[in-house]
Amino acid sequence: MSSLPVVNQPPHRSGALIDHVARRLRLRSETVLAPLGIRPRHLIALTVLRDHGESSQQDLAKILEMDGTNVVGLLNDLEAENLVERRRSTADRRRHVVELTGVGAKLLARAEFALTAVEDEVFSALSDDQRETLYELLQQATRKSAAEACREPRIC
Repeated sequence: MSSLPVVNQPPHRSGALIDHVARRLRLRSETVLAPLGIRPRHLIALTVLRDHGESSQQDLAKILEMDGTNVVGLLNDLEAENLVERRRSTADRRRHVVELTGVGAKLLARAEFALTAVEDEVFSALSDDQRETLYELLQQATRKSAAEACREPRIC
């Protein structure tokens, strides 16, 4: 009987586990966001606008890592519900600037409150300290990947 060669084992890979948790979060999130009339992709765009302030459509597309055409569709949805406002840039009339409205900020707060229960369910096996550590690590990973994806430092 021949033995298999010993191969250096790589460190634990987190991608599949993160994907599994993300799917659980996504399914539960869609359930609680649907009554509010928004989807997770809407929530992400609203959150980015709240956290970064007004943004050009082009910059928003880069931050969201979405095609410009898809961002226009997303913003059309949000604008139709008065959650965001688009206007021409005063600095460059060819560009549109997008800003979160008061209605959008209120809906975002309601959505985040609803999602708290989802996170409590999905992360119930983690202590508060572990959840905080996970959050900090995910923020760090997000900042690094966003910085690598952006070509213009002012966006990130």
